[in-house]
Amino acid sequence: MKDLSAHTEWLNYHHLRYFHAIAREGSLRRASEVLKCSQPSMCTQVKLLEEALGEALYRKSGRSIALTSFGRVVYEYAESIFSIGRELLSTARRASSSATLRLQVGILDSFPKLLSIGVLKPVFERRPVVQVSCREGKLEDLLGQLGAHRLDAILSDESPPSGMQVKTFSHVLGESGLTFCATPDLAARLKKKGAFPGLLHDAPLLLPTQNTALRRDIEKWFGARGIEPVVVGEFEDAALAKVVAAEGFGVTAVPTLVEEEAVGRYGFVPVGRTEECGVRLYLITAERTFEHPCVALLAKQFGADSPARGRRVKGRAVARKGVRVL
Repeated sequence: MKDLSAHTEWLNYHHLRYFHAIAREGSLRRASEVLKCSQPSMCTQVKLLEEALGEALYRKSGRSIALTSFGRVVYEYAESIFSIGRELLSTARRASSSATLRLQVGILDSFPKLLSIGVLKPVFERRPVVQVSCREGKLEDLLGQLGAHRLDAILSDESPPSGMQVKTFSHVLGESGLTFCATPDLAARLKKKGAFPGLLHDAPLLLPTQNTALRRDIEKWFGARGIEPVVVGEFEDAALAKVVAAEGFGVTAVPTLVEEEAVGRYGFVPVGRTEECGVRLYLITAERTFEHPCVALLAKQFGADSPARGRRVKGRAVARKGVRVL
């Protein structure tokens, strides 16, 4: 067999790992604690990497260490290399897990739970069976897990903020107006006050928390009409708001798309509907070298291009009660 060492240059990824950790953690001490390696040993490994690359990676900056311009370039390459490595391990785990494909989905706290099953239905119906794991949380936390390959996709009612380190693509699943619902007794009392939406003035309301886009839209809609409700509860979990509303403590707003399910499940009576504010629903994916087949299935189901190619979903209007699916 020929000796390829004389013709091929090899990169020592252990050296690159030490360099990446120091740059990411911002100090040699913290990096050594994370990797459980002595500081002198890490310095030696990084020095060997600099010799192999022929350029300095760090420069002195007071008491701290700063990256050189070449060091910043190497760090970007290291980010991509280790991201692909994590993706490879994730793909291998899916392939070797008793031949059962797994889909890890993050669901935003405020995402309508009655819609989650509708979105994921194609995956549950897929054969052979796919093991679906759902995790709830806040968008920032879920995006971190998506970037670390612990999630394959996120269901969200808001798009990712700009300027994130993780490159994401937001596929619009659809948008829906709102239906304000209450128990039959409360609905009857409110309707005696007058017509919708004026009957919501001074009415007890159960709303999303103030840090959500939906809450801001609802308040803007109220303000334009001079409506001042009595907010008796704020909820990150939309399902919990429905449970509290079912006890008669206030009016809750549900996407009109799931009005029938909410009425049937909780015994609500609609007190009014609006298309002037509502929710927009997203399937958020990250750039992947190896595309998850179930993520591709979901994107295709809602008219999106392949997530791996990173294109935005194309418009596709479908006539349904209170919703326009894009």
